[in-house]
Amino acid sequence: MLEEHAAAVLAIYQAGIDEGNATFEKRAPAWAEFTAARLPDHRYIARAGGDVLGWVAVSAVSGRCVYAGVVEHSVYVHPGARGQGVGRRLLDTLISSTEAAGIWTIQSGIFPENAASAALHRAAGFRTVGTRERIGQHHGRWRDVVVIERRSPLI
Repeated sequence: MLEEHAAAVLAIYQAGIDEGNATFEKRAPAWAEFTAARLPDHRYIARAGGDVLGWVAVSAVSGRCVYAGVVEHSVYVHPGARGQGVGRRLLDTLISSTEAAGIWTIQSGIFPENAASAALHRAAGFRTVGTRERIGQHHGRWRDVVVIERRSPLI
Protein backbone atom coordinates (compact mmCIF):
# COMPACT_ATOMS: atom_id res chain seq x y z
CA MET A 1 0.00 0.00 0.00
CA LEU A 2 1.58 3.20 -1.21
CA GLU A 3 0.57 6.84 -1.29
CA GLU A 4 -0.44 6.40 -4.91
CA HIS A 5 -3.22 4.09 -3.66
CA ALA A 6 -4.49 6.62 -1.10
CA ALA A 7 -7.65 7.75 -2.90
CA ALA A 8 -8.81 4.20 -3.60
CA VAL A 9 -7.92 2.91 -0.12
CA LEU A 10 -9.76 5.77 1.59
CA ALA A 11 -12.77 5.41 -0.72
CA ILE A 12 -13.04 1.70 0.16
CA TYR A 13 -12.71 2.58 3.84
CA GLN A 14 -15.44 5.21 3.52
CA ALA A 15 -17.73 2.71 1.77
CA GLY A 16 -17.32 0.36 4.74
CA ILE A 17 -17.97 3.21 7.15
CA ASP A 18 -21.11 4.22 5.26
CA GLU A 19 -22.55 0.70 5.45
CA GLY A 20 -22.65 1.05 9.24
CA ASN A 21 -21.31 -2.30 10.48
CA ALA A 22 -17.56 -1.99 9.99
CA THR A 23 -16.28 0.60 12.46
CA PHE A 24 -17.19 3.26 14.97
CA GLU A 25 -15.53 5.82 12.69
CA LYS A 26 -17.80 8.29 10.94
CA ARG A 27 -15.44 9.30 8.15
CA ALA A 28 -12.21 8.14 6.63
CA PRO A 29 -9.28 10.29 7.77
CA ALA A 30 -6.91 12.19 5.54
CA TRP A 31 -4.12 10.06 4.10
CA ALA A 32 -1.45 11.52 6.39
CA GLU A 33 -3.44 10.53 9.49
CA PHE A 34 -4.35 7.13 8.03
CA THR A 35 -0.79 6.18 7.10
CA ALA A 36 0.75 7.50 10.33
CA ALA A 37 -1.51 5.18 12.37
CA ARG A 38 -0.49 2.00 10.53
CA LEU A 39 2.74 0.03 10.49
CA PRO A 40 4.49 0.44 7.13
CA ASP A 41 5.71 -3.16 6.85
CA HIS A 42 2.30 -4.82 7.13
CA ARG A 43 -0.16 -3.11 4.84
CA TYR A 44 -1.28 -4.40 1.50
CA ILE A 45 -3.74 -3.82 -1.29
CA ALA A 46 -5.40 -6.26 -3.67
CA ARG A 47 -5.65 -5.15 -7.29
CA ALA A 48 -7.18 -6.30 -10.52
CA GLY A 49 -5.80 -4.40 -13.45
CA GLY A 50 -5.42 -0.88 -12.15
CA ASP A 51 -8.30 -1.11 -9.67
CA VAL A 52 -7.77 -1.44 -5.93
CA LEU A 53 -10.19 -4.12 -4.71
CA GLY A 54 -9.36 -4.03 -1.01
CA TRP A 55 -6.77 -3.40 1.64
CA VAL A 56 -5.43 -4.73 4.94
CA ALA A 57 -3.23 -2.96 7.47
CA VAL A 58 -2.12 -3.19 11.08
CA SER A 59 -1.49 -0.83 13.96
CA ALA A 60 0.55 -1.39 17.08
CA VAL A 61 -1.64 -2.07 20.13
CA SER A 62 0.83 -0.66 22.63
CA GLY A 63 4.20 1.00 22.90
CA ARG A 64 5.20 -1.40 25.69
CA CYS A 65 7.88 -3.88 24.59
CA VAL A 66 5.95 -6.90 25.92
CA TYR A 67 3.28 -6.22 23.29
CA ALA A 68 5.71 -5.81 20.39
CA GLY A 69 4.34 -9.00 18.82
CA VAL A 70 0.69 -7.97 19.01
CA VAL A 71 -1.02 -5.91 16.31
CA GLU A 72 -4.57 -4.84 15.54
CA HIS A 73 -5.71 -5.14 11.97
CA SER A 74 -8.38 -3.85 9.62
CA VAL A 75 -9.41 -5.40 6.32
CA TYR A 76 -11.79 -3.74 3.86
CA VAL A 77 -12.99 -4.94 0.46
CA HIS A 78 -14.66 -2.81 -2.19
CA PRO A 79 -18.42 -3.59 -2.23
CA GLY A 80 -18.20 -4.70 -5.87
CA ALA A 81 -15.38 -7.15 -5.13
CA ARG A 82 -16.87 -8.98 -2.17
CA GLY A 83 -17.44 -12.73 -2.27
CA GLN A 84 -14.50 -13.26 -4.64
CA GLY A 85 -11.83 -14.25 -2.13
CA VAL A 86 -10.20 -10.81 -1.95
CA GLY A 87 -10.52 -10.53 1.82
CA ARG A 88 -9.08 -14.00 2.34
CA ARG A 89 -6.09 -13.29 0.09
CA LEU A 90 -5.44 -10.07 1.97
CA LEU A 91 -5.63 -11.81 5.36
CA ASP A 92 -3.38 -14.65 4.18
CA THR A 93 -0.82 -12.10 2.96
CA LEU A 94 -1.00 -10.25 6.27
CA ILE A 95 -0.59 -13.45 8.28
CA SER A 96 2.50 -14.44 6.28
CA SER A 97 3.98 -10.98 6.66
CA THR A 98 3.41 -10.70 10.39
CA GLU A 99 4.62 -14.23 11.14
CA ALA A 100 7.81 -13.60 9.16
CA ALA A 101 8.36 -10.51 11.34
CA GLY A 102 7.87 -12.42 14.61
CA ILE A 103 4.42 -11.05 15.37
CA TRP A 104 2.52 -13.63 17.39
CA THR A 105 -0.99 -12.16 17.68
CA ILE A 106 -3.24 -10.34 15.23
CA GLN A 107 -6.38 -9.00 16.85
CA SER A 108 -9.41 -6.93 15.94
CA GLY A 109 -12.96 -6.11 16.93
CA ILE A 110 -16.03 -6.82 14.82
CA PHE A 111 -19.60 -5.69 15.25
CA PRO A 112 -21.71 -8.84 15.84
CA GLU A 113 -23.94 -7.87 12.91
CA ASN A 114 -21.01 -8.12 10.49
CA ALA A 115 -21.50 -11.81 9.74
CA ALA A 116 -19.40 -11.76 6.57
CA SER A 117 -16.36 -10.42 8.42
CA ALA A 118 -16.83 -12.94 11.22
CA ALA A 119 -16.97 -15.81 8.71
CA LEU A 120 -13.92 -14.54 6.83
CA HIS A 121 -11.88 -14.33 10.01
CA ARG A 122 -12.96 -17.77 11.25
CA ALA A 123 -11.89 -19.25 7.92
CA ALA A 124 -8.49 -17.56 8.30
CA GLY A 125 -7.91 -19.06 11.74
CA PHE A 126 -9.16 -16.30 14.03
CA ARG A 127 -11.05 -17.17 17.18
CA THR A 128 -13.49 -15.22 19.30
CA VAL A 129 -11.95 -14.06 22.56
CA GLY A 130 -15.07 -12.43 23.96
CA THR A 131 -17.63 -9.70 23.55
CA ARG A 132 -17.28 -6.17 24.80
CA GLU A 133 -20.88 -5.30 25.52
CA ARG A 134 -22.16 -1.80 24.86
CA ILE A 135 -18.57 -0.62 24.47
CA GLY A 136 -19.40 2.52 22.50
CA GLN A 137 -22.14 4.51 20.86
CA HIS A 138 -22.52 4.47 17.11
CA HIS A 139 -25.09 6.72 15.48
CA GLY A 140 -26.87 7.17 18.80
CA ARG A 141 -27.06 3.53 19.89
CA TRP A 142 -24.83 1.35 22.02
CA ARG A 143 -22.92 -1.31 20.09
CA ASP A 144 -21.20 -4.52 21.15
CA VAL A 145 -17.84 -5.53 19.69
CA VAL A 146 -16.71 -9.14 19.32
CA VAL A 147 -12.98 -9.36 20.03
CA ILE A 148 -11.12 -11.79 17.76
CA GLU A 149 -7.52 -12.89 17.53
CA ARG A 150 -5.22 -15.19 15.66
CA ARG A 151 -2.20 -16.58 17.46
CA SER A 152 0.63 -17.69 15.25
CA PRO A 153 1.35 -21.42 15.63
CA LEU A 154 4.96 -20.66 14.61
CA ILE A 155 5.83 -18.52 17.61
